[in-house]
Amino acid sequence: MRALVKTAAAPGLELTDVPTPEAGDGQVLIKVLRTGICGTDLHIDGWDAWAARSVEPPRVLGHEFVGEVAGLGAGVTGVQVGDLVSGEGHLVCGTCRNCMAGRRHLCIRTIGLGVHTDGAFAEYVVLPEENVWVHRHEVDLDIAAIFDPFGNAVHTALAFPVLGEDVLITGAGPIGIMAAAVARHAGARSVVITDVSEYRLQLARKIGATLALDVSTASIKDVMPELSMTEGFDIGLEMSGRTEALRDMIAAMRPGGRIAVLGLPTGSGDVPVDMATIVQRMLTLRGIYGREMYETWYSMSVLLQGGLDIGPVVTHRFGYEEHADAFAAARSGQCGKVVIDWTQPLAGQSAGR
Repeated sequence: MRALVKTAAAPGLELTDVPTPEAGDGQVLIKVLRTGICGTDLHIDGWDAWAARSVEPPRVLGHEFVGEVAGLGAGVTGVQVGDLVSGEGHLVCGTCRNCMAGRRHLCIRTIGLGVHTDGAFAEYVVLPEENVWVHRHEVDLDIAAIFDPFGNAVHTALAFPVLGEDVLITGAGPIGIMAAAVARHAGARSVVITDVSEYRLQLARKIGATLALDVSTASIKDVMPELSMTEGFDIGLEMSGRTEALRDMIAAMRPGGRIAVLGLPTGSGDVPVDMATIVQRMLTLRGIYGREMYETWYSMSVLLQGGLDIGPVVTHRFGYEEHADAFAAARSGQCGKVVIDWTQPLAGQSAGR
């Protein structure tokens, strides 16, 4: 089968032929239809320090996908051939304290699909049955392909109740934009999202943000009066991983405000913050990683059935032979989510949304 592979410990990827995997006991063989490009994939393509520590070539990349079940291993009972499915890319041990307590998203021995084991940038991928999410209702293939990052957005946006609250989101990447849509759909009074990319701020406006703010030209506090805010934001969703964004968010929160942090800091990971403000305003900071298995997945499906539209976040689609163009588009920042179609070699176009 054709697959996009990190063949050597150096920058770049290769579209090459590799053996088609087989479904073992308890596993599901999936024919991949579409995949989304994640920031993780960009790191592996560029072969930065994190990738060099985390990935052992050769490795098939990819963990965001939708596909059709093509085969079943022994013992699989909840999935059928022909089912349309997405996959949870965190493979957990099932035996650690958190797994045994049903908190699988906190597994201490998590293995990443497309990072530590061969992934979905290929014509076929194999997953354990418990990592396969069957779409029981009609769903757009582009959206089903990005259920993984959509799950990050839902997990973060719903970490705290948002009904009637003023929500601040720092970072208008695709996940931040989807989180804005989720927060509005869940009843937030206002949703302010910040960035310095006018392209992505426009996407955020299109998807329903109350205000999309370019923080290179305006201050978060400057916009509070026009939104009838007097004490600060109730909920913060930090998506950027930038120190200044977290600092600005902390300064803009009301007493008792709550912050969910998804963005991973670059560099050393040290992020100086105003601890006095956190203590004196009694703020709550909660780290978010991945999705809750599988409560977030259920929430995603229900939100879409309830009319949530995240379609505009998918801006580009390419065929699998155009993978270099797809990665270049994803790296440019002038895009939302970039999808690769594994059913055709050439597609090279915007998603037309």
